[in-house]
Amino acid sequence: MTASAIGTPEQLRDPDYLPPLGQSVPLGIQHVLAMFVSNVTPAIIVCGAAGIGFGSDQGALGFPDMTYMIQMSMLFAGIATLLQTIGIGPVGARLPIVQGTSFAFIPVMIPAVAGLGTAGLAGLMTGVVLGGLFHFCLGFIVGRIRHALPPLVTGLIVLMIGLALVKVGIQYAAGGVPAMEAGMRAIAEARAAGTPVDWSTITFGSFNQWLPALVVILVTLAIKFFTRGFLAIAAVLIGILAGYVVALAMGQVSFTAVERAGSFALPNPFRWGVEFNLAIVLGMCFMAVVSAIETVGDVSGITKGGAGREATDREIQGATFADGAGTAIAGVFGALPNTSFSQNVGLIAMTGVMSRHVVTIGAVFLILCGLIPKIGAAINTVPINVLGGGVVVMFGMVCAAGVNMLSEVRWNRRNMVIFATALSVSLGLQLVPEALQHMGRTAQILLTSGLLPAAAIAIVLNLALPEDLGD
Repeated sequence: MTASAIGTPEQLRDPDYLPPLGQSVPLGIQHVLAMFVSNVTPAIIVCGAAGIGFGSDQGALGFPDMTYMIQMSMLFAGIATLLQTIGIGPVGARLPIVQGTSFAFIPVMIPAVAGLGTAGLAGLMTGVVLGGLFHFCLGFIVGRIRHALPPLVTGLIVLMIGLALVKVGIQYAAGGVPAMEAGMRAIAEARAAGTPVDWSTITFGSFNQWLPALVVILVTLAIKFFTRGFLAIAAVLIGILAGYVVALAMGQVSFTAVERAGSFALPNPFRWGVEFNLAIVLGMCFMAVVSAIETVGDVSGITKGGAGREATDREIQGATFADGAGTAIAGVFGALPNTSFSQNVGLIAMTGVMSRHVVTIGAVFLILCGLIPKIGAAINTVPINVLGGGVVVMFGMVCAAGVNMLSEVRWNRRNMVIFATALSVSLGLQLVPEALQHMGRTAQILLTSGLLPAAAIAIVLNLALPEDLGD
């Protein structure tokens, strides 16, 4: 598809231009495919942490809560995207910004719901709503707080997000947390009884679990490095499809949940109730600051790559308003925090099509998917080890993005001290959460996430330490 078949160079740089529908529809769907896996994965991870995901007792019921959360992830990603592309008053950048469920909040959400089942979701969703409202308010001041987040801080934050998630990726690829815990119990019981361990009954870490995950990783890398254009952008999606086929051939895929799921369903407000949890609210508000800065970067990237200009203050403010409003609305109906999706920024630079209406078409497609529970149930048929192969690559890319941001830092003694202190304390507390077992649950959730202490220490030291630290 050539640019001349879509419009003139001036038209392609215009956010208000609508290419012919024959080109607009596939371009819009391409945006959805580029973000689809990343959009639904956080819901699967959070449900797994809560104990209502893969391997839980809800499997016999078709994972109703996880299916619903996946459904809401699609629906409210579409609605939040419409807030960006169409806008309401000051809300929305009116640019081709694709919104989706944010990975950045996962390190805060996992300890908040770990092992609590659906009982942990009331506090989580209340935190999402309040964090979204706080995020909305950041739109009034986002331009004035950017100086507190130079590449040293933002790079460390992104790196810590990735480091907090890589463990989850390996756990998924090897069979999932429930299978891991079952295996550990079987080994402990055998050793306590003085009998040999029956490894044939332990699925976690077995070749059958690893094979589909490895297929995902290998296919993803092959597509990413040996193809160009849209295929390279959709490499993770194609890799997961390849792993899915292998898992299907190995008998690891069940379609029971699809058969039970309805054909149409509306969202259910406050499905899990309302509960105020200070630790979750504080964590969501802190991460809202990080998400707001990320959105500023995405807006700047879109205008620079698609139109060759800097983003206006109104566009940045409107994008931040839409981020917060989209998150708050999503939390009411049981979805997770939304943010702008950086991979779609690269897609705009690649296609050269700046039209916000193209992304609007993609948003409508997402909304339709979110209203059809069978689509969410179909996503649930992807085995956890197959998903693990995909997220191993994605989470590694998050780490790589943080390292890339840190490459812009001037590594003098001052910046090395800041980085070393923040990394050592935050990663150490994450690896040894028992070190804080005498503290209250709120402090434990905040301090063992790895992310919040890293960001807090880096920001405070960066503002407090003099530029010349005896270099």
